[in-house]
Amino acid sequence: MGTAPKLNDTLRAFIAAQPMFFVATADTDGRVNVSPKGMDTLRVLSDHHIVWLNLSGSGNETAAHVQATGRMTLMFCAFEGEALILRTYGTARTIHPGCEGWDERAALFPRLAGSRQIFDLAIDLVQTSCGTGVPLMQFQQGRGEAELLPFFEELGPDGVRDYWARRNAETIDGKPTGILPS
Repeated sequence: MGTAPKLNDTLRAFIAAQPMFFVATADTDGRVNVSPKGMDTLRVLSDHHIVWLNLSGSGNETAAHVQATGRMTLMFCAFEGEALILRTYGTARTIHPGCEGWDERAALFPRLAGSRQIFDLAIDLVQTSCGTGVPLMQFQQGRGEAELLPFFEELGPDGVRDYWARRNAETIDGKPTGILPS
């Protein structure tokens, strides 16, 4: 257990085996945000580089925080098998639909209704810890395919943009997220 400047094959395999991860971000002031993520939305591009597709949800704190500071931590926990917690620290940038780089990065993922950003994380530190305090739990099934995706499919592209305007344009601290063109 310890720190390193990058991932390795063992840690990359660990990430690939996890059905969920957590993202943590913060602005220079206001609230710190931690969000669980899942589905087929994360790709390790190299030992120093992760991208993940962010789907629409009730808030959009991560986008505003990355816009303000760029700081991001991803955490992966072993809920089955050997105990391990893995954190990747780094600087992220946000890519919105229609922006430069969107088509290239979006091609890495399945087409999912409600896709609103891709976060591109340059890793500068990797930390592992024992994880023996994390409970053992069995993964049963994801909820996104049965609940989240059908909701945004039914809204359609115009409805999704309206949803973003109502629910995703500002953080809970009232800061702009950059989701809508200015």
